Amino acid sequence: MPNIGIIGAGIGGLQLGLQLRQHDIPVTIYTDKTAKQIAGGRLLNSVAHHAPTLERERALGVHFWPVEQYGYASHHHYLGGEHPLSFRGDFTHWSSAVDYRLYLPKLTEAFEERGGDLQIRMLTAEDIEPLAARHDLIVVAAGRGAFASLFPRRPELSPYDTPQRKLCVGLYRGITESTPKGVTISTSPGHGDLLEIPMYAEDGFLTALLFENIPGGDLEILSTMKYDDDPAAFEKTVLDKLAKHHPQTFERVNHAEFGLNRPIDILQGALVPTVREDYAKLPGGKFALAIGDVHTVVDPLLGQGANSASHSAWVTGEAILEDLGFDEMFCQRVAARRADVVFGAAQWTNLMLAPPAPHLLRLFGAMNENKALADEFTDNFDYPDRQWRIVATPERTEAFLARHGVQPAPVAV
Repeated sequence: MPNIGIIGAGIGGLQLGLQLRQHDIPVTIYTDKTAKQIAGGRLLNSVAHHAPTLERERALGVHFWPVEQYGYASHHHYLGGEHPLSFRGDFTHWSSAVDYRLYLPKLTEAFEERGGDLQIRMLTAEDIEPLAARHDLIVVAAGRGAFASLFPRRPELSPYDTPQRKLCVGLYRGITESTPKGVTISTSPGHGDLLEIPMYAEDGFLTALLFENIPGGDLEILSTMKYDDDPAAFEKTVLDKLAKHHPQTFERVNHAEFGLNRPIDILQGALVPTVREDYAKLPGGKFALAIGDVHTVVDPLLGQGANSASHSAWVTGEAILEDLGFDEMFCQRVAARRADVVFGAAQWTNLMLAPPAPHLLRLFGAMNENKALADEFTDNFDYPDRQWRIVATPERTEAFLARHGVQPAPVAV
């Protein structure tokens, strides 16, 4: 029976560990924080889980927050500018958002209860060879730190060298949820985007505001202004920016109740979207496989990163259960089986980070008039490979629109 070592206790590492423990495979997860430290720490993200990820949770016996109670049904789109667009798309199967300070500790507890070995220790790149000697396969699921250097960057899938958004996400009180309950995705051309997400946290349902701010735009200040320096000034700035750039959310603010939930319920920063090699051969001859952020760093603009990591973990688990060894052929099989979904998520997100191409504006305009189009576009947040096949080129988008009865775009003469 194989013995698997996993570096990292995020969604990818934990779901893979749980999947393998269902089949009594020995698994050790190495991480640098205890579940208690995660639970009591700063906000980690504003992750939403889409239907395929929730289905994997059900299969693993860790769907602790039933989507019928904690989920949402819709995406509400607002595209500002000279001629604003506003439309709604509905999911066939609901999504949900649970604070990872609840989610990760609960999955960690389940992993240990089911016989998984959790090792709390700070690892460096020099530790990987001794770890490889203890295990048949090392899976690297920690996106930060020294281990990323094991997997070279793939420039053909990594079009950006600098962050395309300056991020600010916080959990707020005093915002009435949308009707029907859902995520609001608002775009202020030239300045950035807002994802307003109904999230379940320690204090109950709150509203996550993820500001995706374009460097140099009017909203960038939200990524650098420190809440702790002057909470009232920070919250006033948030309200002012909502009023100016994201009116669909601003109109549902209760000004008497609005505020950041707690000082630790905010996260600011930036990241460079990056795709790295799928695996690395270690000096001793064994292999390390990358999953999650260490494989694909995806901007949170479309909420694809955690769902991509979950998919990658599941595919990896299936391959471990059915394969005969953990050589390069094994790694290549995993890479091939996850490529469409994982790279679809990365490429679709990278496209949406750029100034909107004409074929995307045409698609948005069509969705504004055609609910079936908007519903399919929304459903494809569950299936980024399908979405990428629609938006990758103008020709593909036109074919998609034609399938829905939209007349061809007029040809310039």
